[in-house]
Amino acid sequence: MCSIMGYCGSSAAYDVFLEGFQRTISRGPDDTRIVDTGKGFLGFHRLAIMGLSDSGMQPFELDGSYVVCNGEIYGFEKWREKLRKKGYAFQSGSDCEILLPMYREYGVEMFRMLDAEFACIFYDGKSGEYLAARDPIGIRPLYYGYNKEGVLLLASEAKNLVGLVEKIMPFPPGHYYKGGRFIPYRDITAVKKICRDDLETVCQKIHDKLIAGVEKRMVSDAKIGFLLSGGLDSSLVCAIAAKKSKKPIRTFAIGMKEDAIDLKYARQAAAHIGSAHREIYMTPQEVFSSLEELIYLLGTYDITTIRASVGMYLCCKAIHERTDVRVILTGEISDELFGYKYTDFAPDAQAFQKESEKRIRELHMYDVLRADRCISVNSLEARVPFGDLDFVEYVMSVDPEKKQNVYGKGKYLLRHAFEKDGYLPDEILWREKAAFSDAVGHSMVDHLKTYADSHYTDEEFELRARKYDYARPFTKESLLYREIFEKYYPGQAQMIAGFWMPNKTWKGCDVNDPSARVLSNYGESGK
Repeated sequence: MCSIMGYCGSSAAYDVFLEGFQRTISRGPDDTRIVDTGKGFLGFHRLAIMGLSDSGMQPFELDGSYVVCNGEIYGFEKWREKLRKKGYAFQSGSDCEILLPMYREYGVEMFRMLDAEFACIFYDGKSGEYLAARDPIGIRPLYYGYNKEGVLLLASEAKNLVGLVEKIMPFPPGHYYKGGRFIPYRDITAVKKICRDDLETVCQKIHDKLIAGVEKRMVSDAKIGFLLSGGLDSSLVCAIAAKKSKKPIRTFAIGMKEDAIDLKYARQAAAHIGSAHREIYMTPQEVFSSLEELIYLLGTYDITTIRASVGMYLCCKAIHERTDVRVILTGEISDELFGYKYTDFAPDAQAFQKESEKRIRELHMYDVLRADRCISVNSLEARVPFGDLDFVEYVMSVDPEKKQNVYGKGKYLLRHAFEKDGYLPDEILWREKAAFSDAVGHSMVDHLKTYADSHYTDEEFELRARKYDYARPFTKESLLYREIFEKYYPGQAQMIAGFWMPNKTWKGCDVNDPSARVLSNYGESGK
């Protein structure tokens, strides 16, 4: 996954920079390099995925300019050939080696041109200034803050910056930083023109674009694996990959021993697609013992993010310890595009679309954050086919009247798109959506609530919750998570836009728990 960090000023202390940077070495355990630009530092922890030789090590340099990038640039070969014709030479097979030549040729316009998941920091040797950019969805993490001298620091994770800056904030997706300003270059949620394609055309395009998104993410010089929950989204990613692969893909599922919904369906999906499938089990004690470490690595206090991270973290930990897999494909970002259980309550199509826009804009603080941290802390790289820019842009443009659940089945467009060609058995393709944290075992959430309840009396909860003005805890579970968060990220709660919850302004959504199982329409989802 790699880790990057920049101290964008000449007053940098190397030992302070190094101490902060070393906190994310698990993101890039293969090699570390820090360069002194003369006006600060750029650091890179490498996880070798593309261009595995030493020549692919960053920072890359070109005539006194430098770049560090945590990213995957799809179709970089095409750009490399264009740049070769302009006289540039390349020393590695790394996709990120094209960035400095692109910057020289196209300037900041290059960010609009990239089909990529990326976060990068440049030092311009000509102007002596730093600039940075992040992909339009925020799949690759980047945070920033200013120290007491007003110097900008940038890093892959918030934990890199704790104690080095006063206020830590996420770098806004779809922006670049230049000349002291954050400038938007692409809003992936903005719809210039509503797509009026008929239903069958829409579904065919969803089908073809998702397949393309999976295919391009299967290109890797390192070994690839797949998280398979048995839900619609991860099962589709795995099924597409299985059809495109020359040998059986490797799939992984996790659940509680006693009541894991997902394990049953994942087993069925794996059998259908012919994957080499491995099951991992977890216990209540493993859940409790990992909780503090998990909140530290996540850098959040959000209830649903933490619940949903437990299984993912332990699954990826097992993959790291027991296999040679280095790249993981996942099914994130489908819900934000096609709807959650609660979006069935959207009062109209426009409300559905606005909610989708909000969820996509905030993805980097919730589901994408979860996937990145759970995977990267285990020295793996996450790739997210549903986050393919062409795919997202198209689905966002589809008439919301067609995306809203008027079919009696959520995510109908996605299901119908793959109905005819046998990618999945009907039982999986038309399976009701289960809450992510519940699907690894309903008992896990119940165990967590009981565990949190044991920490506080009712009086203690009321007293301690009142300490927080921003995102005040509203249950004992949320208080427990917040207190652990504050231990490692004191005073930094505003990094997260509050608690992820259904839209409480909608009828049927005024609930006090983020789990879909508290909704009246949950129905068969938990079976």
